[in-house]
Amino acid sequence: MARLTLRDIARLHADREKITMLTAYDASFARVLDEAGIETILIGDSLGMVIQGRDSTLAVSIEDTAYHIECVVRGAQRAFIIGDLPFGSYQESPEQAFRSSARLMAAGAQMVKLEGGATMAATVRFLVERGIPVCGHVGLVPQFVNVLGGFRVQGRDDAGAKRIVADAEALAEAGASMVVLEAMPAPVAKEVTGALQVPTIGIGAGPECSGQVLVLHDLLGVSGRKPKFARNFLQGADGVAAAVVNYVAAVKDGTFPGPENIY
Repeated sequence: MARLTLRDIARLHADREKITMLTAYDASFARVLDEAGIETILIGDSLGMVIQGRDSTLAVSIEDTAYHIECVVRGAQRAFIIGDLPFGSYQESPEQAFRSSARLMAAGAQMVKLEGGATMAATVRFLVERGIPVCGHVGLVPQFVNVLGGFRVQGRDDAGAKRIVADAEALAEAGASMVVLEAMPAPVAKEVTGALQVPTIGIGAGPECSGQVLVLHDLLGVSGRKPKFARNFLQGADGVAAAVVNYVAAVKDGTFPGPENIY
């Protein structure tokens, strides 16, 4: 089974087919996601919270992420693999970002994800020009939790909304091939999606994004939290595999996220 490539993801976007993404951190769950038809697997720094039991993502190391990427790649044969750059592994300089990204690519990632808007544009350009595909991440950026004063919805006022749009545009112009939009009013995410030529992946950003992502443990209702943007797909499903299949179907037909999941 051939692994999906960035061109395949771009083709889905061009065909206006919703792109499905979930996090995974080990081979067994990666295999389940793969067989259920998930197109992109994110090895997220969310592992700090749902795997390591921390209260934020900030303590995750580049070696933690690389290890979990290696595990996921062994389990998933088809899905496109994205590795999160952890806090402190890329903000210092583009050169630092390249070294960290190269480590994740060597572990099996096909793309890296980094948080931040226009201030990260130079780093995005530096990476792309050196052969590393990049996914941006704007809106609620968990690595900035201490600056933001907690995990709070972003872009509720005009200034905040304009900043999100400008940040996403700057990342795409710098060469990002995808942008995650997290925790923002649905109209803001719709505006960003309409402004970009590359796909947007929403998490708490409404139904108008090019695709959707959830933390796997939120989808299964085992994370110990109940975020508004998530749905427990395990309820009423005949096991984990069926829950993931139901998630794929709901993203594809537009029934997830529903009104109850939108800010």
